[in-house]
Amino acid sequence: MGTLTLRLPEKLDARLSEFARLEDISRSEVARTALEKFLREMEREKLLAGMVEAARFLATNPEARAESIAIADEFLPLDIEALDIAEERESGDPELEQWWK
Repeated sequence: MGTLTLRLPEKLDARLSEFARLEDISRSEVARTALEKFLREMEREKLLAGMVEAARFLATNPEARAESIAIADEFLPLDIEALDIAEERESGDPELEQWWK
């Protein structure tokens, strides 16, 4: 296990100590948990930003947009079949054919 040494402002150090005492866990455990959560959130934000960038590209690039629509159309029957299976419905139920109308 690696080691990290850091300096904390006195107020933050006191809050850390008090929280660890109240939760009956070590200061290191609190710091590890907080760091794990922080890194997970930063990674998630980076992933979401990449998805937004890709979506914007698809929305503004006519060739990419047409290709993505064609791919979506190609997979639509499989998506419907998977939904039918997940919701335990009979495939081709006429009530579901045009659910949006």
